[in-house]
Amino acid sequence: MATMLAQTSFKFYSFIFLFMVFFHHCTCDVVQLDKNNVDVILNNNQLVFVNFYADWCRFSRMLAPIFEEGSNLVKKDYPDPGMVVFAKVDCDSQPDIAQKYHVNKYPTMKLFRGGQLVKREYRGQRSAENLADFIRQQLKDPIKEFQSLDEIYELQRDKRTIIGYFTTKDSLEYNVFARVAKLLKDDCQFYVGFGEASKAERTTGDNIIFKPIGETNPDMVYLGSLANEDLLKQWSQDKCVPLVREITFANGEELTEEGLPFLILFHNKEDTESMEKYSAEVSRLVSFKSSINFLFADCETFSHPLHHLGKTVKDCPLVAIDSFKHMYLFPKFEDISQPGKLKQFILDLHSGKLHREFHHGPDQPAATTAPPAPKVGFHAQLPKEVVEKAKVVHTQKQILIKSKDAINTVVTLEPGKKPSAIPTIKGSIKIKAPGMNEPIEVVSKSAPVKETTPPEETSIESIFVKMKPSEHRYTILDRDEL
Repeated sequence: MATMLAQTSFKFYSFIFLFMVFFHHCTCDVVQLDKNNVDVILNNNQLVFVNFYADWCRFSRMLAPIFEEGSNLVKKDYPDPGMVVFAKVDCDSQPDIAQKYHVNKYPTMKLFRGGQLVKREYRGQRSAENLADFIRQQLKDPIKEFQSLDEIYELQRDKRTIIGYFTTKDSLEYNVFARVAKLLKDDCQFYVGFGEASKAERTTGDNIIFKPIGETNPDMVYLGSLANEDLLKQWSQDKCVPLVREITFANGEELTEEGLPFLILFHNKEDTESMEKYSAEVSRLVSFKSSINFLFADCETFSHPLHHLGKTVKDCPLVAIDSFKHMYLFPKFEDISQPGKLKQFILDLHSGKLHREFHHGPDQPAATTAPPAPKVGFHAQLPKEVVEKAKVVHTQKQILIKSKDAINTVVTLEPGKKPSAIPTIKGSIKIKAPGMNEPIEVVSKSAPVKETTPPEETSIESIFVKMKPSEHRYTILDRDEL
C-alpha cells in the first residue's frame, strides 16, 4: 500500500514538474493573431509588439524563444491588463495581415500604439533584454512639461518642436495631443504647459504651435480641431517628417524599406547654398512624394557612392537617383534651378528612359519628316529589319559598309557575312540588302576607312541597395528595381 502511494505521489509530482517546465517555455503569453482577433488585440491595448514570422525561416525559429522571454520580462514590469501585449503573426497562414502591414522579410517586428502602426519597426539586437528595454523606452512619456514660458523662449532651434498650450491636463484635447506625441516622438520633440504656465499663450483658447529648425523660421499655428486626432496627426506628421530628409548609416535600412527610389543631393555639410537650392526645387515636386524619396547626404560620409559614380568629394554638390538597381547622375548641378529640369529627371526614371539609356545609349529622336539623305562616307541608314537580317557590324542604327571593288557597283549584303575592309575608295557605292527593293547609293570622298566600334558601357550599379536588410539577419522576399 505504501509503495503504491509512493508511486502515485511520484507520478503526480512528476506531472506537476513537467507541466511547470512546459508552461515556463510555452508561448502562451505571446498572443497568436489571426483575422478574427487582430483588430480586437491591437485596439484594446496601449502597446502591442508583433513578431511577423514564417515557420520555415531559420531566423524566425531562432527569434521565437527570445521573443517569448522578452514578453516574460515585460510582463513582470507591466502586469496590468491593457498595457503591453507581445503577439505574433504566422505570415504563411495569415497572408492578408502580412500584406496589410507591408511585411517583406522574416522575422519583422512592428509596434502598434493604440491600434495604430508606429512608423519605425524594431531593428535592434535580438536579445530578450534588448526587446524588453525597447518596450520600456516606448512607455516613457515623450512630452516635457514646462513651468514657465521662459523655458520655451530659450529653446534651441536645432530640433523640430511642437508645443501645446492647454488649460488642464484632464481635457480631451490634451489626451489627443499626448497620443499624437507618442506616435511621432522619434521625429519631433514635444512640450506642454498647463494653467498659469501657458496662460499668456492662450489668449484665444488652447492651441498648438510648431517651431521649425532655425531662428529665422516663423512658428506655425495648428488651425484644425484640437479634438480631431486624425487631423492633428496628419498636420504634425507633415511638420515633423520633412520632405527632404538626411540619409545616414543609422537610418539607411529603414529608408530602403520604404520601397521608393532615392533622389539624393550629395553636398558638404558647410555648403548651405546647395541645400537651399535643392530644397527649393524639391518643394515644387511635392506631387512626387509618394513615388520617390527626397534625400541629402554628406559627401564625406558617403564618399564610396561618389567614387562609384566616378566622382570625389571635390565634385560636390551633385545630384543622383538610386533606383536600387542602378545609379543615375543628374548631368549638372548648376542646372537644378532650370524650370522643369529636375522634374524631367524624375519622370525619365519612372518612364524607364534612364534605365533604357543606361543599357542602350541615348534614345534616337523620333523621325518627324522623310528619312534623311544618305550620309557622306560609308554609312547608310537602313531599316531596322534589314539590319537584323543582314547581321553586319553596326553602331546603333547605322551600318558600316566596306568593299574592295565597290566603285559604281551594287554590293549585296549577305546574312551572317561581315563586309571586307578597304583603306580608300572613290565614287559611289550602291548597297542592296535583303528586304530592300532598290539599292541605296552612297557618295564617297577619297578617304581612309576606319574601323568604328561603339563605346564601352560603364556599369553604375546601385550602392544604397546594400543598405537594405541583411540576409544574415532576415529571410528577404524578392524585389526588383523600383
